[in-house]
Amino acid sequence: MADEAASIGANTFQFFTRNPRGGRAKAIDPADISAFQTKAEDAGISTILAHAPYTLNPAAAKPETREFALATLADDLERMEATPGQLYNMHPGAHVGQGSEEGIAKISDVINQVLKPEHTTMLLLETMAGKGTEVGRSFEELAAIIERVELSDKVGVCLDTCHVWDGGYDIVGSLDGVLEEFDQVIGLDRLRAIHVNDSKNPLGAHKDRHEVIGGGHIGLDAIAAITAHPALRGLPFFLETPHDKVAEYGEEIASIKAARETYL
Repeated sequence: MADEAASIGANTFQFFTRNPRGGRAKAIDPADISAFQTKAEDAGISTILAHAPYTLNPAAAKPETREFALATLADDLERMEATPGQLYNMHPGAHVGQGSEEGIAKISDVINQVLKPEHTTMLLLETMAGKGTEVGRSFEELAAIIERVELSDKVGVCLDTCHVWDGGYDIVGSLDGVLEEFDQVIGLDRLRAIHVNDSKNPLGAHKDRHEVIGGGHIGLDAIAAITAHPALRGLPFFLETPHDKVAEYGEEIASIKAARETYL
């Protein structure tokens, strides 16, 4: 993956730890890790982001669903130590009718069970669009989870541009205001990664439908401003736009970089 990232002008990448819908992960081969580290160094890649399967729901009412989330998270965090000091992103979960307070309590309980003092991986909670009974639809909900985590120094946030826009945060008209609010509620020091996506939906739609950069309601200009913002410049950015070919991501990277120059 390091070779593929470098081929399209990327200096980081995101990957799934296993099938995005769940299932067992392939055993780690030390030779693969060694080859990756060499290729990543050659490509100038120092930070990578692992993404948990979409099927994990530590907020679930059913014990077996929560047990699956706990076991998978614990296994993934152990596996991440093969590449120390990296990032691991997860959707917080859905309370499925129990209420957000109960969902927050259950999510933090699972995180407390899987995080260990010796872990070097930073666990990231993703900002969500607020569809259905998703937890993490507001900065306050994410802060409430983090406050309940014992090893909270190992927990950060991944901000998804489509999700926060769909969640009602106006990153087009008031980016400074949104970041100020994030800082007051969570703390910008906890912001460790950004998913860069346009949205098929207008502000506050709570639908979570990604669009290619410049093809949606956020727009290339606003995305470029986000990547160039002084508070965000040092963070890794990850595209999750709906393309079929790797080369199309390369074109998006180039267009964002070109538009970004206006704001530097």
